[in-house]
Amino acid sequence: MSNVSYYTVEGLKKLKGELNQLKDIERPKSSQAIAEARDKGDLSENAEYDAAKEAQGLLELKISKLEEIVSNARIIDESQLDTSKALVLSTVKLKNQANGMEVKYTLVAESEADLKTGKISVNSPIGKGLLGKSVGDEAEIAVPNGKIKLTILEITRA
Repeated sequence: MSNVSYYTVEGLKKLKGELNQLKDIERPKSSQAIAEARDKGDLSENAEYDAAKEAQGLLELKISKLEEIVSNARIIDESQLDTSKALVLSTVKLKNQANGMEVKYTLVAESEADLKTGKISVNSPIGKGLLGKSVGDEAEIAVPNGKIKLTILEITRA
């Protein structure tokens, strides 16, 4: 069963770039390392050859996983999203009820999450707690250190 994941145009482009890097640059390097190790003699006692083969196996596994992700990726059509609710690609301004702090997060796909830039995954506890909420709604979200109450002040598109 395939797992469909939703990405922005930039997110999918980044994913495809990483896949191309692995296929076009890393794969030939791995093959070259195996060939060099093989040329050094007896394969039964060649730790360098074993290490190169293992690295190649891990690289191929990573490539196949990325290929599966890319094949199941769908681009989000932002024009079709409801702007009254917190959905993927929504920028949500929140107020923490406990301390009065206000924060802004953009809800994105898991692979595009980057807390430094204010992008949180829709699969994170906060992301899941905000999905489907509207302005004025209160979300009580279970986080590792307890529960937090957040009020949604504003929802905009990224």
